[in-house]
Amino acid sequence: GWASNNKYSLLSAIRAASQMISYELAMGLAIIALIMANGSLSLADIVDHQKNGLWNVLVQPLGFLIFLITAFAETNRAPFDLPECETELIGGYHTEYSSMKLGFYLFAEYINMFVSSAVISTLYFGGYHMPFIESLGLSANAVTLLGSAFLFIKILFFIFVFMWVRWTLPRFRYDQLMNLGWKVLVPLAILNIIITGAVILLF
Repeated sequence: GWASNNKYSLLSAIRAASQMISYELAMGLAIIALIMANGSLSLADIVDHQKNGLWNVLVQPLGFLIFLITAFAETNRAPFDLPECETELIGGYHTEYSSMKLGFYLFAEYINMFVSSAVISTLYFGGYHMPFIESLGLSANAVTLLGSAFLFIKILFFIFVFMWVRWTLPRFRYDQLMNLGWKVLVPLAILNIIITGAVILLF
């Protein structure tokens, strides 16, 4: 936004930076509650913890909701695509970019959407584990292939959810996103950590 020497790009870059600090804190706090519930920072351990079919979305529903909302802000998808709000700022922080440079920006956003879907699937929906796959009596290679396919199906489902929300919901106003991040998501994420800690302590 600064490099293109355009006031609209600069304004948009400032909006992008303030959007990032609004949601990333809540996203990190949602993951902390998940780590407390699973007892490990390892993604492999988190996935294996969900092996019995009790996915983390059932254990941490509030954490999942917070993470999903912040993932929309992370990927700059509607209703949180404020850095490139065409109605207010022409085309966002990449106003001055065209051709392949703009293409790389947009390509990076879609890669980000894929990665976010993969992280959601891994953290909250059991990753590559399929329910009842052990009872089928398949070889280890077949189980691996089926598990990989199952993970990709979950990823594609969440990519569909990202697109579905973009088609459905109108864009938030700038101040609404800031209020949502600081006044709603962060307190809810802290409350989720306190509840998770209390449940771990008691049970």
